[in-house]
Amino acid sequence: MRNLDSELLRTEGDINLSQNRKEWQERHLSEQAFQLLEEDSEFYLHQSLSTPCLNVIEKSYGIYLEDIDGRKYMDFHGNSVHQVGYGNQYVIKAVKDQLDVLPFSPRRYTNNTAIQLARKLVELAPGHLNKVLLAPGGASAVSMALKLVRKATGKFKTISMWDSFHGASLDAISVGGEAIFRNGMGPLMPGTLQVMPYNSYRCFFGDRNASNEKGLDYLEYVMEREGDIGAIILEPIRCTDVQIPPKEYHQRLRQICDTHGVLLIYDEIPTALGRTGEMFAFENYGVLPDIVLLGKGLGGGVFPMAAMLAREDLDVAGDIALGHFTHEKSSLGCAAALATLQYIEDFRLLERANSLGEYMKTRLLAMQNRFELIGDVRGIGLLYGVELVLNRKTKAKAVSEAERIMYKCMEKGLSFKVSQGNVLTLAPPLTITEKELELAMDILEKSF
Repeated sequence: MRNLDSELLRTEGDINLSQNRKEWQERHLSEQAFQLLEEDSEFYLHQSLSTPCLNVIEKSYGIYLEDIDGRKYMDFHGNSVHQVGYGNQYVIKAVKDQLDVLPFSPRRYTNNTAIQLARKLVELAPGHLNKVLLAPGGASAVSMALKLVRKATGKFKTISMWDSFHGASLDAISVGGEAIFRNGMGPLMPGTLQVMPYNSYRCFFGDRNASNEKGLDYLEYVMEREGDIGAIILEPIRCTDVQIPPKEYHQRLRQICDTHGVLLIYDEIPTALGRTGEMFAFENYGVLPDIVLLGKGLGGGVFPMAAMLAREDLDVAGDIALGHFTHEKSSLGCAAALATLQYIEDFRLLERANSLGEYMKTRLLAMQNRFELIGDVRGIGLLYGVELVLNRKTKAKAVSEAERIMYKCMEKGLSFKVSQGNVLTLAPPLTITEKELELAMDILEKSF
């Protein structure tokens, strides 16, 4: 009999059809929860990662999710939208105030809140990132960037990374590399070249001892041979399984792009706004991109909001529409984003991410010393990945163990996701207290 669980693709997150999930649900969900999940499953198209769903959530507040049976979970996933926590009063008040004055702004017009947000983003961004376009979601921001590159450079080829993620729309999966989004889709957008694994700085074509120079040498080789590359798009720090290149990697990448006239696009949709201890993840590397993409947390966990920031000399598309989305300059979304940025500054969340991140690092490394199952701990700010392996020498993935630990943590009130089948991805709200973080680390340790 075929083991379907073992054949499921595990990349972006934990799988919604696994046996471990089924067993957890049978042990912990009420009859009411099962009835609602069945109703949800009846009406929504099924897709990997989400439908059928895990549970039914009734409330979200602070760092917590609460299900319909009253169980609370510290949320260390949050789809990367919860930098300022759930139900943040700065954000809620701003949106409520805006609702009374300007609930919707037709796209032919601008509004004062949208202008304030653009000004604030330009003030926060270092260097020459002085032009802004807003979008209703991250995939739309990726789409705008790809179009801007073609318009500005006259080139339509884009380099991206194997197994990367940049959104679920057809153009986004063309530059994204995760099979769970691409399989069976047929011809994708032409001109997209996936030439190397994201973690090529750690291991290139299976050579874990290779220097990060080897992957960049190959990247430059491709640029020289192709000759008509418009841009390269990548996450400066990969969020899903937490891959963190050294400074030298991004600094040389910037030099390579300059040498070959290639635009550098950083997709910071899941990692910007303080998650890494800096407002922008690329600030950890001392380099400047030509375009940076924001999203997810920009809406404060309340409103879908994304943005593209670009060099001012790339303002060359006045004769076409790069976006012009119905909710592009949303008065409500802009109010939420402004309040989010203000809260991050007023409550010094960058400093909190760094100080609490150090505690998190200490606890996780201590667990690695204690448990052979932990093959690697990677992190920056309040973003950590704990890679589980069956053998530290062979690096064989501990897939079943990772899932079992995740569901054991959920039993104790801690929620996170598993990426690549064996990486526990831990990304708490930046508003988490020291006591809450200590409790979360205790739960994780006991679950091993």
